[in-house]
Parts: sequence; structure tokens; C-alpha cells
Amino acid sequence: MRSRIFAVLAIAVLAGGGLAYGTYNMINNQPVKTVTMPTQPVVVATNDLALGAALKADDLKVVNFPQGQAPEGAFQRVDEVTGRGVIMPIVRNEVILPAKLATKESGSGLPPVIPEGMRAVSVRVNEVIGVAGYVLPGNHVDVLATASPTDAHTDTTTKVILSNVQVVTSGTRIEQDQDKGKPLQVTVVTLLVYPDQAERLALASTEGKIQLALRNPLDTGAPETPGIKTATLMGVVKAPAPKLVAGGTKKAAAGPVTQQSTAPALPTVEIIRGDKRSAEVIR
Repeated sequence: MRSRIFAVLAIAVLAGGGLAYGTYNMINNQPVKTVTMPTQPVVVATNDLALGAALKADDLKVVNFPQGQAPEGAFQRVDEVTGRGVIMPIVRNEVILPAKLATKESGSGLPPVIPEGMRAVSVRVNEVIGVAGYVLPGNHVDVLATASPTDAHTDTTTKVILSNVQVVTSGTRIEQDQDKGKPLQVTVVTLLVYPDQAERLALASTEGKIQLALRNPLDTGAPETPGIKTATLMGVVKAPAPKLVAGGTKKAAAGPVTQQSTAPALPTVEIIRGDKRSAEVIR
């Protein structure tokens, strides 16, 4: 009896195994159906590209985007953009778009970056003037000038002459020391200004000293300041009372600072009697 049961089980196992093996082979032998999606070639950057850079073949590659999913205006061939200048920073794997490139006739470098009607003016700075290296391309700064309109030291004034100016480039270059004739590393910052602002910046750089003040990118205001003289700074002359504007912030009074004359101090004599000191005014 047992032998019959074992025989039936063995036949059932063999039959089941054979059926499973046959099913497995049948599934594996069926042709695989692949669904292909239409694509389109798109040119992207292989490296981070800085402002003013010229596109080279090594900086570009072509990848496939799903048909209709590529950004409008995207290029399809590398040779369409090779040699054109970058007017806005591009990051790695970013799609190359016409809005970030100069025209074919403009070339590369700084000139294509300058908007119509504006000028790029470079000024020499040091670590202090350049805000300890924190002034970078894309930042906005105020320009302060310190000079004397009458060549008198008492009239030396510091005033904000340009406000919310964009920094185009910032870096170092090698110049020759006039005294020793040796190479000298100089930090240069290039600012984007209008022609009348370029005149003010050039005059301030020639006639006095300039200082850059770094701004918060969200702060776009341009407050009017009267400037400050040495006498006001040291407290000899009172500064005009600040005016309050909307929001409770203080705004300096507009117009020139009028110096108020103060009465000269009368001469005094110090008298020492033992351990007591007294001052007598001589009239």
C-alpha cells in the first residue's frame, strides 16, 4: 500500500516539475516587447562655465530628451554654439539656451556681457577696499569716495557717490612696480555703470580714495546721504538730525551739511593745593 502511495507522489512530483520547467522555458522563449519613446538631441554643458567664457567642444555634449520635453530654444548640435560667449553663468549639465549666450558676432569675453547703454569700469582695490575678498561677480556694492573739494584737510568729506552697482568681475592681475620694477599683484574689480556714473567713479579714483560697501542682494534701496566731514566725525560740528521715513527707519537729512561755529573754550589754569585740584577760568 505504501509503495503505491510513494509511486503516486513520485509521479505527481515529476509531473509538476516537468510542467513548471516547460512553463519556464515557454515564458523565456517568448520575444521581449520593447516600447521606444521618441527623443530629441539637446546640447548641455559638461563643466561649470563662468561669465565671459568662450564655449569649446570639450565644454559641451549632446543628450537625448523625451520628444517635446526639452526647453524652448535648446540647441541640437554642438557646432551651433561652439565659440560663442557666455553672458550668464552656466552650471554642469545645464541645457545651453540662447538667452545665456552672446551673439555669434559679439565674440567672447567681457564686451558681450555689458548691456546696451552701460559701461564696465575697472578700479584697483586692496583687501580693505574690496571688503576682504567678499566682493564677487554678481554682487552689488555702494561706492564711497573720500576727497577734499578745496584741497584743505578740514574740508575732507566721505560720501556715497554710487549706489547699488553690480560687480562684473573680480580678480587679480600682475603689474610692474613703478619704484622697484618688480612684478606686483594687484586686485581689480570691474563695475557695471552708466556713462555719467563712470565719470564720477573715474574722478573719485583720481582725486581721492574709494571704498566699496557690500550690499544685501535683497536690498535695492538708494538712500540719499549728505556725506560726513572730519569735524562732524570728531564731534566738533553737530550732524543734522536724521529724519524718520515710513517703517520707522532713519534717513539722513538731505542737502549739504552746514557747519555751526562753536564758541572757543576759555583758557583755564589748574591750581593744586595739597591733595586738592581746582581749575580757574581766566577771563
